[in-house]
Amino acid sequence: MNGTTLYVPRDSAALAVGADSVARRIAQEADARGIAVRIVRNGSRGMLWLEPLVEVATPAGRVAYGPVAPEDVAGLFDAGFTTGGAHALALGPTGAIPYLARQQRLTFARMGMTDPLSLADYQAYGGFDGLRNAIAMPPAGIVQTVLDSGLRGRGGAAFPAGIKWKTVAGAAAAQKYIVCNADEGDSGTFSDRMVMEGDPFMLIEGMAIAALAVGATQGYIYVRSEYPHAIATLEAAIARAEAGGFLGDNLLGSGRAFHLQVRKGAGAYVCGEETALLESIEGKRGIVRAKPPLPALAGLFGQPTVINNVITLASVPIILARGAQFYRDYGVGRSHGTLPFQLAGNIKHGGLVETAFGLTLRELLYDFGGGSATGRPIKAVQVGGPLGAYLPESQWDVPLDYEAYAAIGAGIGHGGIVVHDDTADLSRLARYAMEFCALESCGKCTPCRIGSTRGMEVLDKIRANQDRPRQVALLRDLCDTMVHGSLCAMGSMTPIPVTTALQHFPQDFGLATPDRHAA
Repeated sequence: MNGTTLYVPRDSAALAVGADSVARRIAQEADARGIAVRIVRNGSRGMLWLEPLVEVATPAGRVAYGPVAPEDVAGLFDAGFTTGGAHALALGPTGAIPYLARQQRLTFARMGMTDPLSLADYQAYGGFDGLRNAIAMPPAGIVQTVLDSGLRGRGGAAFPAGIKWKTVAGAAAAQKYIVCNADEGDSGTFSDRMVMEGDPFMLIEGMAIAALAVGATQGYIYVRSEYPHAIATLEAAIARAEAGGFLGDNLLGSGRAFHLQVRKGAGAYVCGEETALLESIEGKRGIVRAKPPLPALAGLFGQPTVINNVITLASVPIILARGAQFYRDYGVGRSHGTLPFQLAGNIKHGGLVETAFGLTLRELLYDFGGGSATGRPIKAVQVGGPLGAYLPESQWDVPLDYEAYAAIGAGIGHGGIVVHDDTADLSRLARYAMEFCALESCGKCTPCRIGSTRGMEVLDKIRANQDRPRQVALLRDLCDTMVHGSLCAMGSMTPIPVTTALQHFPQDFGLATPDRHAA
């Protein structure tokens, strides 16, 4: 069909604010005016405060308008927006919007550029180049490339992906598996969802490369049930990849097989822990397994298994396409490559920011985020999900890299950043961490199951000023027990938001403010 190409996102965040209605209204208005248009439902660019973001293809490139409501559409046509005309909602060339222009998009380079289910679009932007290179390499060469890239797990633990792959590759077994952990349950995170909805072939390609590297023939993507659009998109993408020869019995004529299926979770946060996830895929109750054995040696159905998070696997295609050194040159120290940081909470410009490791939280909060949505001073920022540390302003200039954050008792995790202004009560947020653990614990180990309930009780007494000094000492002791005695990260990390809130915001617990100049 001839005519102007318009892009309206199909991402869940855009759908939630009316993108479907906007797309229908554009089609109706164009038909009524006799204007030929082609509407492409693309992925989101990640500028969530501008959704629905409508883009128009012009000879000079794409021009953006947003946020567009259905009632704005007629006025946009009146202003000639199909040729890039001026309008109050006009944002200029999409790529020149400062929020996007300042990013270093590697994994998200295609995001918002393509129809997520178009194999032609995906390949036009370099898709499957990495898989083709991998097919031409020996399995050990693929593993070595991932090792040399410095890629570390993007799910939170930051374990080197290549070491995990090497372990599975070296294990003797008739059947091996690739499992993608897409149970994105951390507060303020949405990068996995954006990949699955906006560029699913990238994840499929990364998993196929992993399969070639370790000798696996079957893969599973474990997706949280709260992501129906991601599940539907993945299933459609898998079917198209199979039809195109990128999955199935004969990957691109190589004679090597890899089959892929989606498995839907059932709402348990703990199933984001890799061994509980395996139990769930096997049809069992999602409870944590004791280690050893490691999943790399005895994982899904007792067989050697690679388990990686969505962003880890989605980072693999560009590494195989552009080379290990290309990827390794981004970042600082031992934190190589890029990470999609996700700005959420009380932030003016919430959205996704992919950039190399090494920038600071302050840069994210103000250069990208534009400060708080309320306009009030930002007080605390939780980095790394609901079990992440609460950081005060004095720590916002620490470079965002794994080792620098570990040195201050924090973690980058999955890159989720939740912002709170000066009206936040950190004692309430600390209590919520314990309550969250009590609700989501699998119940297998005592420190997590009982400790979280006791933690709520102790925090209630502190907040009510019942023998506060003794209760604070008891809380610290309880947290120490949970950290060192819990079976998995659910229990061992729950104390982190509690202890960091207590350390940096003692006034919220009714305690004296510490000397700001003390070490």
